[in-house]
Amino acid sequence: MQIDIVSVFPEYFDVLNLSLFGKAQSKGLVSVHAHNLRDWTHDVHHSVDDTPVGGGAGMVMKPEVWAECLDDLLGLEPREMNADGESDSNSNSGTGIPDGADATATTSAAAGESPSNGTGDAEHQPASDSASADTVPDSDSQAPTHNLDTVLIFPNPSAPLFTQRDATELSHAKRLVFGCGRYEGYDARIPAYYRAQGVDVREYSIGDYVLNGGEVAVSVMLEAITRLLPGFMGNPESIVEESYTGSEALLEHRQYTRPAVWRGMGVPDVLLSGDHGKVDRFRRDEALARTDAIRPDLIEQLDCAQLSKADRKTLMALGWEVSAEHPRRLNRE
Repeated sequence: MQIDIVSVFPEYFDVLNLSLFGKAQSKGLVSVHAHNLRDWTHDVHHSVDDTPVGGGAGMVMKPEVWAECLDDLLGLEPREMNADGESDSNSNSGTGIPDGADATATTSAAAGESPSNGTGDAEHQPASDSASADTVPDSDSQAPTHNLDTVLIFPNPSAPLFTQRDATELSHAKRLVFGCGRYEGYDARIPAYYRAQGVDVREYSIGDYVLNGGEVAVSVMLEAITRLLPGFMGNPESIVEESYTGSEALLEHRQYTRPAVWRGMGVPDVLLSGDHGKVDRFRRDEALARTDAIRPDLIEQLDCAQLSKADRKTLMALGWEVSAEHPRRLNRE
């Protein structure tokens, strides 16, 4: 997998040379290149930001700098857009997009809304010269997933939450290009423009909190994605029963190691029994119970038809009705 990261602090990603990620690079499983966005500036100060259109605090990352950088990395030629957010030319020649490919934006944005800064601050929104719903394609909409050759990804707290399912899908891509926002974020037209050129553009939030920049979010996504690559983990079975993994996304059961008794605290007796069937059932029941207590929304997504008789019994004991398509929590007094 080829990974390109664009940031005003590319040295931040030196950490990727450590641990399993560093070993994966040495083995040739992944190739990582961190690029300094300022290398595509032309002024003496190497400016990458400007004041928000319409006023407001902070600075917004400029589309022209990002565009020069991304055009180079993606092998695209500059294209002018019309008022409908579409390319003025009907031809895709010179853009790296096959003839006949769809070069229109996927959807239109809701009136008055624009994506946030991609750095974790959902209250601050980057400005756009074209703020109406008629001119700005929706940056929150995820691109189609059928082509995973190259995917362009921006962290954005206004976007859908990045999940294990997303990590699994993206682990099959040949190339990932990440853009790290800073300040008040990137101009809303940047992801919209590249979607209109037929690029698979994703925007993801990693949680409901504030970060100084997209670098941390990109590191999180890279960890989640690359550890799923064949050969990345020393023991591939270690990722099979993890939290959020597979079609039945439950929280993982608790883990223990030796000694069996530590400072007066023992591990559950069943784990010492040597009965693998009982151990598996204990762990499955604990996964269901932990998920019920912490993330009941995951229980609600289970397919009751796929549950075993023992699973149903456990869920019923936890207060769930399991005769419908999905579990439904019964009222508790």
